Amino acid sequence: MPDAVTVVLPCLNEEESLPGVLAGIPAGYRALVVDNNSTDDTAGVARRHGAQVVAEPRAGYGSAVHAGVVAAITPIVAVIDADGSMDPGDLPRLVAALEQGADLVIGRRRPVAGLHWPWVARVGTVVMSWRLRTRHGLPVHDIAPMRVARREALLNLGVVDRRSGYPLELLVRAAAAGWRVVELDVSYGPRTGGKSKVSGSLRGSITAILDFWKVIS
Repeated sequence: MPDAVTVVLPCLNEEESLPGVLAGIPAGYRALVVDNNSTDDTAGVARRHGAQVVAEPRAGYGSAVHAGVVAAITPIVAVIDADGSMDPGDLPRLVAALEQGADLVIGRRRPVAGLHWPWVARVGTVVMSWRLRTRHGLPVHDIAPMRVARREALLNLGVVDRRSGYPLELLVRAAAAGWRVVELDVSYGPRTGGKSKVSGSLRGSITAILDFWKVIS
């Protein structure tokens, strides 16, 4: 049911990568760009490519995602990074798994050949997903950068982190609530423009890992 899906794209200075990402949104899905204090033309690019734009002045990945979920009006919401590293074409498989009975479907990133994935980000992902499996019983190997859920259930879950820890808190709360979580492989390539706000610098990576650990410890 494509008409029932909104794709939330949290953005901070993603004018370079947005056109390609929006062009790849599956037909019938609604694109909702959350502009999280961009200093470039992210909002303008999004509007020119037919996306709904929501401004979220409170800084943080979690703030942007939450604002997008609140603004969506469809029963199902998907979240995907706007940097071009993941293929929106993978979303229908995740939506199908949700419609077949899952409560939350997340993408496990599978790097394309030749991708340079910074070691800090790789190690952080391995450690955090191991913690999710061993402490919370979740059958996951990634920290849900691409995910699909029912909007109302997601809001009722009560995730409060508004920084980088949002995806991990979502998974922890999903486990506590007894949600059926399904993980599917998705392709993962280089960003198509701009600079990563997390793995683009050692400081950004360490800050994100500390946010993650605070949630999961």
